[in-house]
Parts: sequence; structure tokens; C-alpha cells
Amino acid sequence: MERWVCAVCGYVYDPEDGDPDNGVDPGTAFEELPEDWVCPECGAKRYV
Repeated sequence: MERWVCAVCGYVYDPEDGDPDNGVDPGTAFEELPEDWVCPECGAKRYV
């Protein structure tokens, strides 16, 4: 699984860690994130 880097703020989404503070379990690939997931640092919308 690849990491995703936010183009706005540089936050790195690591699928191994997930985003538990926002309900995303570890092991969740970026492509599997909910459509309404946003960068937890700056609120930018996700783009695949």
C-alpha cells in the first residue's frame, strides 16, 4: 500500500497507521477511504 501526501499541507497518510482519530482503521488503503474523508491536518478533500 502506498502513502498519500496532501498537496496542500504535506500531511502523509500511511495506510499502515490509518487515521483512527477520524474512524479509519489501520490497514486501510487510500483508495478505500470514505468519499467524504478529508486531510486531518488542513481539511483538503481527497482526490484519487
